[in-house]
Amino acid sequence: MIANTLPKSLADNPRLDRWLGFDQPDRASVRVGKVEIGQGIATALCQIAAEELDIAIDRIDLTAGDTDHAPDEGTTTSSLSVEVGGASLRLVCAEVRALVLAAAAHQLGCPVNALRIHDGAILRADQPTGLDYWSVPVSLARLATGAVAPKGVAEYRLVGTNVPRRDLPAKVFGAGFMQDFTRPGMRHGHVVHPPRIGGRIASIDEAAIRHAAGAPLDILRHGDMLALIADNATALRRATFAADTAVRWDGLAPLTLAMQDADWLTTQPSQDGTAGDPHPAPPGTRISAAYSRGYVSHGSIGPSCAVAEFRDGHLTVWCHVQGVYGFKSSLVGGLRLAPDQVSVRHLHGSGCYGHNGADDTGFDAAAIALRMPNTPIRVQWRREDEFGLEPVGSAMHIRLEGVLAADGRLQDLTTTLYSGPHINRGGDGNLLTARLQPNPVPPSPVAETSAPYPGSGTRNAVPYYDIVGKRYRHHMVLGTPVRTSALRGLGAMPNLFALESFIDECAEQSGQDPLAYRLTMLSDPRARAVLRAAADMAGWSRRRPSGSGTGLGLAFGRYKNTSGYAAVVVELAADTELRLRHIWCAADAGLAVNPGGVIAQLEGGIIQGASWTLKEQVTFDAAGIASRSWADYPILRFSDIPPIDCHLMPRPNDPSLGMGEASIGPTAAAIGNAAAHALGLRLRHMPFTRERIVAALNG
Repeated sequence: MIANTLPKSLADNPRLDRWLGFDQPDRASVRVGKVEIGQGIATALCQIAAEELDIAIDRIDLTAGDTDHAPDEGTTTSSLSVEVGGASLRLVCAEVRALVLAAAAHQLGCPVNALRIHDGAILRADQPTGLDYWSVPVSLARLATGAVAPKGVAEYRLVGTNVPRRDLPAKVFGAGFMQDFTRPGMRHGHVVHPPRIGGRIASIDEAAIRHAAGAPLDILRHGDMLALIADNATALRRATFAADTAVRWDGLAPLTLAMQDADWLTTQPSQDGTAGDPHPAPPGTRISAAYSRGYVSHGSIGPSCAVAEFRDGHLTVWCHVQGVYGFKSSLVGGLRLAPDQVSVRHLHGSGCYGHNGADDTGFDAAAIALRMPNTPIRVQWRREDEFGLEPVGSAMHIRLEGVLAADGRLQDLTTTLYSGPHINRGGDGNLLTARLQPNPVPPSPVAETSAPYPGSGTRNAVPYYDIVGKRYRHHMVLGTPVRTSALRGLGAMPNLFALESFIDECAEQSGQDPLAYRLTMLSDPRARAVLRAAADMAGWSRRRPSGSGTGLGLAFGRYKNTSGYAAVVVELAADTELRLRHIWCAADAGLAVNPGGVIAQLEGGIIQGASWTLKEQVTFDAAGIASRSWADYPILRFSDIPPIDCHLMPRPNDPSLGMGEASIGPTAAAIGNAAAHALGLRLRHMPFTRERIVAALNG
């Protein structure tokens, strides 16, 4: 393997010692740039390292997401942690193992193939040699070559097994999250934010805020950044709620209720792009339909949190951002610091899968700490802040226009989609408190494009099916009424919901079974296999006629058209609301490093996809986001979750594929297709609320 064929993470960070070291007795220090956000990679990556090093997994100390010590692997997104990060770590460990064996063979005067490693110790003829990783002098201050082949599947002892999650014990017992982290002498801080970007302080009733606190309170003003700092979290919380009315803002243009719906995007100026077959559609039977999703929150169960400390001219921030290096750049630019003045260290957060409030709370804590040297500052947003201030997943409006051949096959498809930006993380001036600084750094422009791969709003807009002519037109609306950014899957979930719903509509128009119809347009045997497996699990042949009140719906997707495969079948009952009865999923992850972890990701994606489809939408009022509590923003409850059966296709000889987002889009579409089967009419606009179902039933 040569350098230009290395996985991206290793090509970007080719020094072996950036990834691995043996500086502690009997311990291996593994350092990675991909971080744990609930997907289980802290365990999977340790499995990969332990496997290639021939060392017990309990000997591995993992450092993930640390700008001082770990490689820069960008942001933990797009289901690439195992697919790219894990592939990089595997090559590093294989090469280090080979270097150590070669050095030991030279020292012992024997051929390399006479030696093997067991739990870090070097054996010859299965007898100890007295050498190990910690005693053989090998410098790792060298570039990876990628020339050492990793182990074959037949040699695996850890990879492919269900190793228990390393991060769960601490989390179960209340010490595993960023929200549990403390520093000596720590104080609690809060930045008072306007309800929308663009607000400037008009007036402050400091007396009301101090009175509400009922304890000593510092009030710090720096430009339009107003910060409250207290020794007591309860006093700060009282002051924070008082500040909601005691601080008045100028510069807030009102919102209208119409802006919360995806249709509003179709009337706005946009940045446009196209991709695909430029030729006009051929003759045939034409069919069209429009689908949409409203704005969606991350719905993080625990509000975002960070701790920052400015000591001896150096700023250290502990936070749960998904990209520590990008966030460091935001701190350097937004606070006008030198790069060597800033360190960012990732700690596990309460989950988000996207750009929620983690970056903003980190910046809030840093901005306060910078003006209060030698004092650790902890910022934890309230529930109201997390819902009201975080970037949300963009609304999307998607129109599909197809042409059916004489045999009913979909031979041409044009997709027209409207969306706000799906990537707005990072940049010197993009975070809320960066905009409130005196003479703020201008926000960085949106970097999203209309490219088909990996795509953002356009992710999965190109069908994976064998359709002769296919193209899309992307209208990206930069002027969304609220801040939008990355949410799990980006545009893949709405695009797959629209596409797979439309495929069912084409099958119905052609008088064909939805499963059989899909199989006629899929030549990839792995795609066909997951579809058939999911259908068999669900007993597809028992499917009843449409309109019976019970529905069985199916959908397929390959995430980004390059990553994990998933087919989902949903059974539900329908009248004025939808009740999920059972969900089946068959998926192809290639080599599953930790099968239990992959299944957990599939199940989690199914539950989140179902929640988005049935329940979730951000709502507006005149000032900003109105859905600021669980009462205003309902999610799927435990009692709503049906039995879920997931099956992984056995493909250990194929490269690992990212699975964190593979099941979400197919789940949404399978629910839509099951609802159409049950009701005899189609719901095309998410979420499928009681009001929308009743309106559809009433015609």
